[in-house]
Amino acid sequence: MGYPGTYSVAEPLKDAVVMDASAERTTYAQLEERSVRLANALRARGLRRGEVVAVWSENHVRYFEVYWAAIRSGLCITPINRHLTPAEASYQLADSGAVALIASPAFAGVASQALAESPRVGVRLMWDGAAGGFESYEDALHTASPEQSGPMPAGEAMVYSSGTTGQTKGIRRRQHDVDLASPEYMGTGALERMILRMSDKSVYLCPAPLYHAAGLMWSAGVHELGGTLVIMEKFDPERFLAVIERERVTHVQVVPAMLVRVLKLGREARERFDLSSLECVLTAAAPCPADVKREMIDWLGPIVDEYYGMTEGSGLTFIGASEWLAHPGSVGKPITGIPHICDELGRELPAGEPGLIYFEQPAAPFEYHGDAEKTRRSRHPEHPHWTAVGDVGYLDSGGYLYLTDRQNFMIISGGVNIYPAQIEEALVMHPAVADVAVFGLPDPEMGQFVQAVVQVMPGVTPGEELAEELRGYVRGRLAGYKVPRQVAFRDELPRLPTGKLAKGPLRDQFLAATP
Repeated sequence: MGYPGTYSVAEPLKDAVVMDASAERTTYAQLEERSVRLANALRARGLRRGEVVAVWSENHVRYFEVYWAAIRSGLCITPINRHLTPAEASYQLADSGAVALIASPAFAGVASQALAESPRVGVRLMWDGAAGGFESYEDALHTASPEQSGPMPAGEAMVYSSGTTGQTKGIRRRQHDVDLASPEYMGTGALERMILRMSDKSVYLCPAPLYHAAGLMWSAGVHELGGTLVIMEKFDPERFLAVIERERVTHVQVVPAMLVRVLKLGREARERFDLSSLECVLTAAAPCPADVKREMIDWLGPIVDEYYGMTEGSGLTFIGASEWLAHPGSVGKPITGIPHICDELGRELPAGEPGLIYFEQPAAPFEYHGDAEKTRRSRHPEHPHWTAVGDVGYLDSGGYLYLTDRQNFMIISGGVNIYPAQIEEALVMHPAVADVAVFGLPDPEMGQFVQAVVQVMPGVTPGEELAEELRGYVRGRLAGYKVPRQVAFRDELPRLPTGKLAKGPLRDQFLAATP
């Protein structure tokens, strides 16, 4: 374990970062020097331990220069979602208390608008050409010392939630009083080494946006191990396979929607690529449909692993491919935290019965920044060290965790609980379906009915005939009360760049049109 400086001495010319499209490469020696220079430049501009530096950029080769400059200076780094409007970004800058913003020129216009309402952000740097009131990033680094001066108090990241069901909230974990060079410093890399057997020989592919917690933190863990990080600017299924072949990728983390897109390329297209370097395909962010997982394992072998965690970091489960085949549908047993399944009153439920998932930790692991009430609601009413983020699931008799859905999207029809994820899992395997969302809409008699919204594959004609075919497809796989009463079609479903389905706004559109 270590940090970039450890490996800039051991293997200075080894690739630390490789960009997919441009193939631009940064060695460990370059990453170390640039992050040290940036840390010194920020210190010279008055930033002190605990203060917040925000970064607003597409997936870029400079991203981890900013990350490691913050982490080695005791600063808090806050990634700004690259899709935010100026008003939304201004809210995050103010809410986080950011005093510095480092941006890509791709966001010069919106960043300048956001900063007009953010007077506290006094330090403004932009790489690849300064504009709109920003100082040149390159000039700031050039005039700063390349020497590390004094201790390196470990910083932290504060990532904002996706905001699919409300205002985004910063998730701030406890900052530990430890030096970055100390053996006591434990980052994500320790977890990657423990459960994925990653090492300094690993080549890790990140196809996710770096403003997302998994994209940022697991990638940083690769640097802690001394491996090579390959970053995709944007996910594309064929390019994804080509990058694995070109860079001899050993480990990759994806969301299930990415696996679906890869599988729908067809076996002939997939088998044009040499993927023999792969040791682990890790899926997370949403339960992977069982049929998707089986097809991936049939294709690649027992290397398709899965974990369940949350940005809040209150608990983590893991299950390897071979173990999953014996417990299909499970997201595994806990690696950190002790899971408890509780009803709406906080009472623990027996094995097999779904309820709200709490994770028990020795101490509360996070808080929602600036929102004490939301933090309080995430805690169990009687056990303050048990935390929940709204996921629903159950434990089997062997202690394996199964997810059913988000608490906000559970459908109650005629007094029966229906979990949309189960219906989505069935529908997405139909050859005509490219993407699908299922949610409940009001029904005067039953309380709610099941509504499905489908994005069809290219060349498929949507319509009533297909809707009835899809209903019959579900009827052949699930109980009758789970069959969608209505199937609607959209050209494209709203997915976040992280791969998560933005189901809340979609449901709101249908609710607005419902009498």
